[in-house]
Formats: sequence, C-alpha cells, structure tokens
Amino acid sequence: MAGKVEGDGKEPINEQAVANIYGAIRSEINQIYSKITELEMEVSEHSLVINAIQPLDPSRRCYRMIGGVLVERTIKEVLPAVQRNKEGLEEVIARLNEALEKKKKELVALHREFL
Repeated sequence: MAGKVEGDGKEPINEQAVANIYGAIRSEINQIYSKITELEMEVSEHSLVINAIQPLDPSRRCYRMIGGVLVERTIKEVLPAVQRNKEGLEEVIARLNEALEKKKKELVALHREFL
C-alpha cells in the first residue's frame, strides 16, 4: 500500500496520521511556550515584591494573598515565603524548558523520518 511505513513493528502510518502527529506536537510546544511565558511573568512579579520589601524593617506589617484571602503578616514572615515561591517557579520553568527541548527533538525526528 502506498504511503505507509512498515517493518518497524508499529502500525502503518499514512500522510494524514503523520500530519496529525505533527500538529499535535506543534500544539504541545505552543502550550509549553505559553506556560513558560506565564510563569516567567510570575517570577518577575515575585522579584518586584522581593525588591520592594527587602530593604524595609522586618517587623513592618505586610499583607499577602493566600488562597484568595488577604492575611496580615510581617515582612520577616512573608519575605522567605515569596522567595521560596519564586525558586519553585524557576524550577518549574527549568523542567518545562527540558520538556520543550524534548518535544522539539521529537518534532525534528518526525520531520526527518517522514520527509
């Protein structure tokens, strides 16, 4: 049958299936890019907050939104939590960048295999 790949133990693949797989991978790559951009904006916001409250008196009142509730704390209590959150976001961004590279390699491999 024309247009099908055989002999590798997988289902035969036609042009439409390859196009669907290619489109799905492109879609996943775009979703990862969007999530990375969103998280980078959050890291930027965290950095702004850290830079704004760091030079202030640690016993000064500070308000923080936790789960939709505004709570009163001190800068001494809030600053470490904001820094931890920022570090966590940076770790997630690093993992997403790794996943993005894997998807790009997968896309290149698919491109090489079927062109």
